[in-house]
Amino acid sequence: MNLAMRVYQTEDDYWRIRAFLRKVFLINGRRELSWQAARFDYWRWHGIENLGDGRLEEDVFLWELADGQIAAVLNREGPGDAFLQMHPDHRTPELEEEMLIVAEGRLAVPGDDGRRRLHVWANEHDDARHNILMRRGYAKGEWPDAQERQRQRSLDRPIPEAPPAPGYTVRSLGDVDELPARSWLSWRAFHPDAPDEDYDGGDWYRNIQRAPLYRRDLDIVAVAPNGELAAFCTIWYDDVTRTGYFEPVGTEPTHQQRGLGKTVMCEAMRRLQRLGGTLATVGGGSPAANALYGSVVSPEYELFEPWVRVLS
Repeated sequence: MNLAMRVYQTEDDYWRIRAFLRKVFLINGRRELSWQAARFDYWRWHGIENLGDGRLEEDVFLWELADGQIAAVLNREGPGDAFLQMHPDHRTPELEEEMLIVAEGRLAVPGDDGRRRLHVWANEHDDARHNILMRRGYAKGEWPDAQERQRQRSLDRPIPEAPPAPGYTVRSLGDVDELPARSWLSWRAFHPDAPDEDYDGGDWYRNIQRAPLYRRDLDIVAVAPNGELAAFCTIWYDDVTRTGYFEPVGTEPTHQQRGLGKTVMCEAMRRLQRLGGTLATVGGGSPAANALYGSVVSPEYELFEPWVRVLS
């Protein structure tokens, strides 16, 4: 098969990649063998715009058919990560190896020892990719927290009852005046041991709200009896695939152990259901996240693991 590779060029590529990811997700039976469009959005509007994790024009590569249709996309997320998004009709060992060669040359980063490393993500049951990776000198990473457990819940199933703890309420995020409180809540949830002076303000949340699939009615918060925001979850609804993608979910440390994570996630799924959504998905890395997602979304999961090669 004659495919042409090129680097990401224009805003039009962004929208074409999103359409490609939607198509592949549906072809794969809504298994996350490739990214959902919502994850690509989140990387752009949070990972790139807020965290500086890459650039579209340097870290995204397209393989196209003669008629211009996309057959595969290679992109990073965090430093030294490579994700291979492939249309199943065009997946071949030759294409996969070519994508790995590009990733090794363009996406690898130096570690503390100065040697360049690349992490390539693979489903635990993808023997074809495993064989190619081993042949090219990769080894499976041995970091349990770096593994990603992808879970799904059909919204045809009853959604668990999860009323808020006494004194707490659940609602949509407020208007622009509440963005500083929402930003601080996220900081406390994900940086519980960091000093307050490390917090750099809340302007970053405006980028979150610029993402194409963002809806404030699906940005859910739990409010403590004193009026402070205590927990949150955002679910991104793609009405093309009728799928909701949770990212992120968190609880402020002093409000943990009250079931608030479950409360906001179940409220989000009920709202998703009313919009016509039929599937909720979430990926977890840490033990705490996976304990929550296993109880709310599904105890079953598909495991994705990083394979590592030290290049030089």
